[in-house]
Amino acid sequence: MTIFFAILAVVAGALLGYRQGFDAVTGALFSAGELMVLVVPLVIIAIVMAAYAQALLPRAVVERWLGRDAGWRGLFIAIAAGAITPGGPFMAFPLVVGLRSVGASFPVCITYLTAWSVLGIQRILIWELPFFGLDFVILRLAVSLPLPLIAGLAAQWLGDPVRR
Repeated sequence: MTIFFAILAVVAGALLGYRQGFDAVTGALFSAGELMVLVVPLVIIAIVMAAYAQALLPRAVVERWLGRDAGWRGLFIAIAAGAITPGGPFMAFPLVVGLRSVGASFPVCITYLTAWSVLGIQRILIWELPFFGLDFVILRLAVSLPLPLIAGLAAQWLGDPVRR
């Protein structure tokens, strides 16, 4: 996959250089470098956070509350946790990897990520309310509220792809 994206980047750079000149390629590389400076510390923090989650959370506790036998309780905990988790994928994804490695079930992880992506309280407060207003947010939440549970139940029905 890395090779594919490297080739894609080279082809895109060559096309950009052909269409807009060497200055455009230099500008794009500079922008990419600035983005890397912003993103790399977040990725490092997220990986450390995932490692802490693995080390601090006893497997028996995670399996009891979020494991295969947690049932509805695990799904509702995942919905609540996903809704209150701040940050972007740099924070949520490594956390899920950490929880999964200490016993969280596949459906719970799917439920958490779905809740994080559609019910994120920080996004509602910072972005949606100011841009769209209360009426829009209430309607969107009413429509979106069942989605994490539906995703978790669908994941239970489909089964864990890692354990097949």
